[in-house]
Amino acid sequence: MYLARHLEEQILSASRYYPVVMVCGQRQVGKSTMLNHIKEPERRYVTLDDGNARRLAQNDPALFFETYGYPLLIDEFQRVPSILLEMKKLVDQRALDGEDNSGMFWLTGSQKFRMMQNVSESLAGRVAVFDMASLSAAELEGRPAVQFHPALDSLRERLKTGKRKNVHEVYECIFRGGMPKLAVTDLDRDRYYMDYINTYIGRDIKDLAQVGKLNAFYDFLVFMASRTGQILKYDEIANSIGVSAPTAKSWVSILERSGVIFLLHPYYSNISKRLVKAPKAYFMDTGLAAYLCRWPSAETLENGPMDGAFFETYVVSEIVKSCYNAGKPVDLFYYRDIDKKEIDLLIIEGDKIYPIEVKKSKEPSSPDRNFGVLRQFKMDVQPGIILCMSDELIPYNRDSWYCPVSAL
Repeated sequence: MYLARHLEEQILSASRYYPVVMVCGQRQVGKSTMLNHIKEPERRYVTLDDGNARRLAQNDPALFFETYGYPLLIDEFQRVPSILLEMKKLVDQRALDGEDNSGMFWLTGSQKFRMMQNVSESLAGRVAVFDMASLSAAELEGRPAVQFHPALDSLRERLKTGKRKNVHEVYECIFRGGMPKLAVTDLDRDRYYMDYINTYIGRDIKDLAQVGKLNAFYDFLVFMASRTGQILKYDEIANSIGVSAPTAKSWVSILERSGVIFLLHPYYSNISKRLVKAPKAYFMDTGLAAYLCRWPSAETLENGPMDGAFFETYVVSEIVKSCYNAGKPVDLFYYRDIDKKEIDLLIIEGDKIYPIEVKKSKEPSSPDRNFGVLRQFKMDVQPGIILCMSDELIPYNRDSWYCPVSAL
């Protein structure tokens, strides 16, 4: 069974204009499955997980491309990033010959392209890059692909198609996560995530960096999952895991590069030195985070001490996924100052700023109490949104609205 992905149209559209289309994201989120599903009959497929193909790509990239030709789909290209230089030659030669070079190569990679050293430059201007995450709530429910936007008219439209969920159903979604294999099969959840982590640590981590202690890296993964939605403190990580602060920073970068976490940066300008400048880390798949934290069921997670952190992680990851699926940048921030005044999310659009609070309850009290701090930025502050378990989109007061989490 195949679940349609919102990125499909973006990929096909980009392939008409760019010679190279690249889809990057966490392992097993469905990159190869999607591209194989939508590719043309004549487009060949090769994976660099295959030892023979990888050896050929490393030793003789010209012969590699003579062998496989194009249009070509190359899976896990990051295992031999040097092939991009040969790819650039082929793309440029076709253009020099006056021939159409659009859609020559489709690539998937389980590292974020923009973070790959010495690679981004080789295909500058020739590549459309897309991030992909696990299934969003909208994809799981078969809803249309629309980027989340906090304007009231946009929220009203989303709520027309969104499936209303009670709090127990929301935590069932959080607990299970959005990995496609779990969504379309009856595979045991714990078994899946155990195998996933073994593969991720055993293969990707060895490829990404010199991680000497794989057991320590597993402890680090568990620690990060237990701190999802919190401000990153490298010293705290280092002291808890027994590694140096630079190692902790390097390992956080690995998680970000491989799409496991999203770093939400604070919004600040030069007007104040009173603002916190460290990012917050969110797991992109709540099911993986819940597994690492050893929550045995959705019910225990809902009633446990991390219920709020996981609810917020779910909201942030869904908004980020909607940006990825629309092929748009993630203009998402948070606010916190030294007086501990915090706003969970800010969406910036030109001179407009949209404050968003995330609350698990149905009618949270004083959810807008910190919105006034935004006046310091001299921007056009839009009506605030409180994403919560409300039954409908309804005003809390003239300047802020309760919004059901099903709008995601």
